[in-house]
Amino acid sequence: MKPKEDDARMAEVLRTLLLRSGNLLRRRLEATHQVEFKGEVDLVTEMDREVEAGFLRTVRRHFPGHEVLSEEMEDAERCAVWREPARKNKIRWIIDPLDGTTNYAHGFPHFAVSAGIERRGKIVMGGVYNPMLRELYFAERGRGAWRNEKRIHVSQTRKLKRALLATGFPYDFRTNEQNSFMDFRLMSGQSRAVRRAGAASLDLCDLACGRFDGFWELKLKPWDVAAGSLVIEEAGGRITDFYGHRLDIYGDSFLASNGYLHAAMGKVLTGGYGNYVENQ
Repeated sequence: MKPKEDDARMAEVLRTLLLRSGNLLRRRLEATHQVEFKGEVDLVTEMDREVEAGFLRTVRRHFPGHEVLSEEMEDAERCAVWREPARKNKIRWIIDPLDGTTNYAHGFPHFAVSAGIERRGKIVMGGVYNPMLRELYFAERGRGAWRNEKRIHVSQTRKLKRALLATGFPYDFRTNEQNSFMDFRLMSGQSRAVRRAGAASLDLCDLACGRFDGFWELKLKPWDVAAGSLVIEEAGGRITDFYGHRLDIYGDSFLASNGYLHAAMGKVLTGGYGNYVENQ
């Protein structure tokens, strides 16, 4: 199959999986869920696993040669591909079957299904579906970013004091001093406001369409940012680590903005002008 034909087929399967999975989650939101703890505050429900199983079956049926990295995979299977760029001529699906599990388990209607496709170390396609608002965000590298049928763009906000920002806290915030609490206080003092809604993929997409002006978070996983990072870039925004270095979805810090606010946010997060660099 020719590359363009293969990409079109992947896009079709990805869109179908996002919509089908998200609509299933919406229908079952108010059901009683089986909740397990992966950590003190890190939850998993039966719906995380059911949605993931559906993704894996479909991807492996349509694209048996592709790799898969997904949040709820068994540790041994996940570690086999963790932190290794997709090999030459290999394509990897990076899946978050339910971003916002804690919200979902409590019946709070703010969650998403997210999946990005990596080829040779670059995300080339990605989608995030918010089933409660029925908003499907989708991007292909070089082809722009879309919310449903509308092309989207980042905001034009140029002053941090006028910006609405988003963030989240890592799961080990109770035991690890590297927890973003100080960053939250500093950013709150320098921006219009900061929101913390509990689903990073949606924060990134809300930034991409101009609802937020900037975003930062520590210790996200590749499935949290694979799709949303491409949506931001294709919407005209920028995403790096805290220090302005090129994005690594397998990294530890993530700073995203409309581009205009990137340096100002980076300097807050790194404690001043000396640590932030403009190298992209």
